[in-house]
Amino acid sequence: MADLRIPDGGFWPAPEIPQPNIYPMEWRVDTEKLAEIYEKSKRVVWNPADLPWDSLDPADFTREQRLGIMYWFSVLANFDASGPAVFARATIHAFEKHEEDPVRKCFFSITRDEMNHEECCQRAIARLWPGGPLDWTPADDLERAAHNNIGWLYHNGGRYWNGYNAAVGRYTLPVLFTSFMMGEMAASTLFRGMSSGTEHPVFREVFQRIGRDESRHLQICMTILEKEWPGLTDDVRSTITRQLRAGFVFLSMILWEPPEGFWDLPPYFMHNHRVLMDHARDAGLGLLSYEEQAENWRTAMARVRAIVERWGIEFPAIPELDIDGVEVEVIDPEDIIPVF
Repeated sequence: MADLRIPDGGFWPAPEIPQPNIYPMEWRVDTEKLAEIYEKSKRVVWNPADLPWDSLDPADFTREQRLGIMYWFSVLANFDASGPAVFARATIHAFEKHEEDPVRKCFFSITRDEMNHEECCQRAIARLWPGGPLDWTPADDLERAAHNNIGWLYHNGGRYWNGYNAAVGRYTLPVLFTSFMMGEMAASTLFRGMSSGTEHPVFREVFQRIGRDESRHLQICMTILEKEWPGLTDDVRSTITRQLRAGFVFLSMILWEPPEGFWDLPPYFMHNHRVLMDHARDAGLGLLSYEEQAENWRTAMARVRAIVERWGIEFPAIPELDIDGVEVEVIDPEDIIPVF
């Protein structure tokens, strides 16, 4: 074996690596609980392809019902189909910021889960409305309304993605994870209600599995926040309050109905949205009524409020649900962070 080559005067130090950068590599563990959650996530991985999609027979539904279900999953995809990219971006950011190893790994596990959730949207739509969400030609007014509404939804999704990309490197972990926590709290609320309400076994299994994933994501968020929230400055607390309002505005499209403040929609959108949602509800998808959705949102908001107020974070007013709190001005699209 050749001898080492030792330069006169000793080894030259490698140049300092400009940051942010994923190098130098390191595997620091500060939060054992996060490492345990990541290990659990590896043991409960599931494959959407294994679900009984063959039992989802288009012949069991009317055309209007199939269109309604496709429309609902397209609305869901505005959130869930952005999830893999959103959390992949957050994973890269966590590497660049040299967050502890379990934070990076937990982000990766959420990215994988969100890909499963996107695949469920894809498979449900493909079974009941080939070419959906947008690669099909409408044949009548109802179909044209659905196609147009989906186009407007995805226009708004594009605005959210642009804002998220600009925001992810600008905000601190407490702000980012409060926003993520808002989304996960909303998602677990949604899927818990739908899994018990749907009449079709494949949808029940989809909603139960996604709901379990979202509950684990919420646990990740809460574990990180319990560590990051102590010592918050007033400025960060104020930003979190704004993000909570932004989360309500953004997520209400799938959990209830969207209020003013972010969504750029034509005047006929909401009426047609309600008609299409009624067809999905009539198909036995498990959609709650307008009043039940509002009550579910209130329950989720009460849970979020109890969490953040323990750390001196003021909760925003949500007049749409008769919830009092701090007034927040109009939300800029660039301020929207929450994801499903």
